[in-house]
Formats: sequence, C-alpha cells, structure tokens
Amino acid sequence: MASIRLTSTTLDVIKVLLASTPDNPAWGLRICQEAGLGSGTVYPILERLLKAGWITSRREDGEHPGRPARTYYDLTGAGRSQANSAVAERAARHSRIFGVAPQGG
Repeated sequence: MASIRLTSTTLDVIKVLLASTPDNPAWGLRICQEAGLGSGTVYPILERLLKAGWITSRREDGEHPGRPARTYYDLTGAGRSQANSAVAERAARHSRIFGVAPQGG
C-alpha cells in the first residue's frame, strides 16, 4: 500500500470514512458536509486515497429520480488499519503538544 501525506484535512476525511457503515455509507457530498470541507478539497483527497489503496469506490445501483447516482467510498482492510493508526497518532501528538485530545478523535 502506498503512503500518503496525512494533513489535517486528509485526517478529517478519513474520520468520516471510519464512521461510515454498510447501512450508512460515505459518498462525496456526505463526506464534504461531515468533514466541513469543500468538494475541491475532498475529491482530490479521495483520489489520493484511491491511488494509495486505502479506499475503494463503487457506483450506486438503480435509478434515483431527482439526483445523480452516488459514488460510495469504502476503506479497504489495510486502509482501515492505516486510518485507525493515523487517527490515533494524531490524537497522541495533539495530546503531547496541547495536553488534551483533539475534539472528534
């Protein structure tokens, strides 16, 4: 698996992906809203995560009147492991620097 630069915005996207479930999958707009980031930031991060093998993508099946089909993003097994490690490392680093864990992870 390729490594990626783990900026704070990348970690914000990763946290949304970690919180997604099969019943509540992550798609672009949802990731933007939950991470508080614009699409011009989120989609390049998703592309880097895809190329690095951290996530996979799949198109929504069927007809969806009134909206385009969504592309869902899922962490791979190795990606989930890397993501959990990255979020834990961020929390530990934040705690060492500021004496408290960051909000939301």
